[in-house]
Formats: sequence, C-alpha cells, structure tokens
Amino acid sequence: MASRRLSSLLSRSFAASSTSASSLFSLGRNSSCGRGISRFSTAAAQEELITPSVQVNYTQLLINGQFTDAASGRTFPTLDPRTGDVISHVAEGDAEDINRAVAAARKAFDEGPWPRMSAYERSRIIYRFADLIEKHNDEIAALETWDNGKPYEQAAQAEVPMLARLMRYYAGWADKIHGLTVPADGPYHVQTLHEPIGVAGQIVPWNFPLLMYAWKVGPALACGNAVIVKTAEQTPLSALFVSKLFHEAGLPPGVLNVVSGFGPTAGAALASHMDVEKIAFTGSTETGKIVSELAAKSNLKPVTLELGGKSPFIVCEDADVDQAVELAHFALFFNQGQCCCAGSRTFVHESVYDEFVEKAKARAMRRVVGDPFKTGVEQGPQIDSEQFGKILNYIRSGIESGATLEAGGDRLGTKGYFIQPTVFSNVQDDMKIASEEIFGPVQSILKFKNLDEVITRANTTRYGLAAGVFTKNIGTANTLMRALKAGTIWINCFDIFDAAIPFGGYKMSGHGREKGIYSLNNYLQVKAVVSPVENAAWL
Repeated sequence: MASRRLSSLLSRSFAASSTSASSLFSLGRNSSCGRGISRFSTAAAQEELITPSVQVNYTQLLINGQFTDAASGRTFPTLDPRTGDVISHVAEGDAEDINRAVAAARKAFDEGPWPRMSAYERSRIIYRFADLIEKHNDEIAALETWDNGKPYEQAAQAEVPMLARLMRYYAGWADKIHGLTVPADGPYHVQTLHEPIGVAGQIVPWNFPLLMYAWKVGPALACGNAVIVKTAEQTPLSALFVSKLFHEAGLPPGVLNVVSGFGPTAGAALASHMDVEKIAFTGSTETGKIVSELAAKSNLKPVTLELGGKSPFIVCEDADVDQAVELAHFALFFNQGQCCCAGSRTFVHESVYDEFVEKAKARAMRRVVGDPFKTGVEQGPQIDSEQFGKILNYIRSGIESGATLEAGGDRLGTKGYFIQPTVFSNVQDDMKIASEEIFGPVQSILKFKNLDEVITRANTTRYGLAAGVFTKNIGTANTLMRALKAGTIWINCFDIFDAAIPFGGYKMSGHGREKGIYSLNNYLQVKAVVSPVENAAWL
C-alpha cells in the first residue's frame, strides 16, 4: 500500500515508449476536485478553510525523555501559512538548552543502555516506532500540513508512510553493521571495528520536516549514537509529536533530544558545541557555510551538508511533449516549489520548444491551488511571509530582466502566503531566475540546440544536487547521465526517493550522502585493531 502511494504522489516516472500519462497523474487533474477548490485564477482567500481536527499537545523542548520549558521561559509562535495566524506558541531553546540536551545525550551515550544493548534490541525499538507512526498517520500528517502548508494528501499518503518506511529501513541495518578482518604483511591479526561516533547534532529544514528527521535520526540511532535534533523554527510541531512516539516505543531517555529554536542561537550553539561529535545540516548553502565554520572552529567535528540546488531538467528533441510537460511540471511545482532538488531550469530542445511552452502554460493554469486540507489540492501556501516575499521579488526580477511571463506572476488572494503557479519563457542563463535558487512555484523554460550546448549550460552553476533527463534514446541518456555534474540523475522520472537510494550533492550543494548504505558512514568511526599472532597455522 505505502509503495503505491509513494509512486503516485511522491515521484513521477514514465516509460519512454508510453503513449499516455493520464493514468499516472489523476490526482489534481480530474474534474471531481471537491467543492470550494479553485484553480489559481480564483482567490484562495475566498475559500472557507478547513479547521484541522488534530490537537497540538507538545510544544515544549524534549530533553532527557521529558518535555520541559526553555531555560529562559521564552516561547515563539508557529504560524498557519494559510492565514498567517498563530497555531501555538513553542518553547524557544537557546544555548543553555542546547547544553542541557548535549549533557543528556552525552550521559545516554557514555553511561546509558542504548549503545550497549544488542543491535537487534535497538532495531526492535526502531521497528516499534515505525508501527506507532503508522498508527498515528493521519494525526501526524495533519500537524505537518497545518504547520507547513503542504497538501494533506501528500503528507498523509506519501510523506508519513515514507517516514515509517525509512525507519524500518534503518532498523534493518542496525544488526548488520560490522567491520572486517584484514590480511597484513606479517604475523598479525588485524580487524576493523565500526563504532558509533557518539553525540550527533542534527539540524533539519522546514520544507520536509519529517523526512529530513528520518534521513538523519534513522541512521544515527541505528548505529548506536545519541542525538540532538534542532527543528526549523517554522515547523517545530511534527518532530516533537513523533519523538514522543519514539519514547513510547522504548527509546531510553537522553538518546533523542529535540530543541526548537532559531538558527543564530540554538543552531549555532549546537554546531559549535565542544561535546558534539558530528553535525548534519540540511538547508541553504549560505547557512551551510556558517555551520561548517562553526564546526571547524570548535572541535573540527565532521559535517554532512545537504544544501541548495538549481537542478536542470532537460527535454530532448525526441520527447513526447505531453509527458515531458507533465513531468517537468511536477519536477518544479512539487511541494509548492520548495524543494532543494526542484527541476528549476527547464531546458527544452528548440524543435519542441514552442509546443512545450504553450502546454506548460496550460498545465500551470490548471494547477489546483487552495486550502491544503481539501481533497484534490495540488498546491498550498508558501511557508511564511519571508519566503513569500522572496519569491515575488524573483518574479519581478524575471519580468524586469526581459523573460516572457506566460502564466501566474502574482500572489493568490489577499490572505496567507499563496502564490500563482508561474511560468517564464525566453529565459536566459544570466537572469536571476535561471541562476539563483528561488524555492517557489516559478518555472523557467530555456531553449537549447544540441547536447554539447546543454551539457555546458546545465553544468554552469555553483550547484550540483540533481538533474532530470527526458529522452527515448538510451545513448542520449547515457551521455547526459555521465556528463551532468550532480549527485542524482533522474532519467524519464523525477523525485524518486526510495529509502535505499543515496542523496547528496556536488559542488556547493553539499557533501556527504543521506539515505541508503552510504548514510551509515556519517555516524560511524572505523577503528583498526592489530595484535601479534604466534605459531599461526595460516596468515
């Protein structure tokens, strides 16, 4: 069940020989989208918003297995992006709270049962956590949608099931982590031990709060570490809820601590803490630089970074244009365009460019924008006023720089942070909308003549997170998959996020890999043990 949900909602793919994509994209395209749902040409503010049925029960910090107020007593509001209204006030952690959380994690690792229990017992706790996630699926999804603005169908049918899948994936790894026996030149027995790194700090973003939580917490705990999670200040609610479930599953106190707060205070304190032995960060490239600097200036802790992107999506001349339009639309507009690997530079071969632009415009005009709690909605509001304003500034920049505005270009309604799905054609490489990460529902369509040209242009960026290729020609696909400088290449598909597939970037999109077997290396130390062998029967 979960795999079918994920393939239909969280990923898009085509067989190159397929003649119809309608069966893969029924969500949001059929006419029975529900009463009160509007296409983007109608103001979202005119809708009657659904009141979420979920209750906000956890707003304090989670330290040493207990919910507690911030040491300062301060709180901050978390907002409903549909309206800008306050959902709840959440404890505002700072450096003192990070110290408390690190002390709890340090004690849990140095003295507690977690790294000392069998790997099988650790896996059983993580499996129980996954079961509890499934039990509370709808409640978790409602919190995520309310706090973040993403469509409830996306959260309930794709992201929360993927959270459970990821935790089961890492539970399966827990008792399969082992070292090697190494032959040496001489009478020595040599073995390697793979040991947990210790106390890990993990800073998660607001665009996919639960999935990024799983990408970091899952491998860290499977390897036997203790963790401090610093949530994004825009979306603190879901991590607190699921972390409570983790303790219900039997996680010992202090192994998993959650501190809500702001980057310059709580985030900086975590990255620079002398008793934290690892940092993982997902967010902007600019903030990633700061995190790396703080980690280096403190105790040279290793850092895993998953940062920004400006991913090319290349539509070749042999493409089925209808399929290419649909996939390119998904690659850009998924999650309100707030996706680090979004296909935000749509390169289209000149022979099909005009047809593609007209159909991309029409598809954007059909996109269903509105209350994310309503059935059939494809796009909810942007995360907050800051991101909302940033996106509108980029749209103005595109117009002023001479790109052709084909669709959208403005806010939707007068309340909340809704933006019309926006499409630009005649985009040039040196325009801001083609070179800078917008992180919003703005599609830039560029024209190219041949493979050599598009390879050079696609790689002329400081980013290298992902790329998409749409072609029927296996030779073309092979050429592009090797030439494009990016951590993930999707061919005739996009946003395939299986638990076993590693994800990470080239260049200024970060370093290190999350998900899959590679992610375990982020949370392990390798120790070589050498001892002499006397009267060996063999070497």
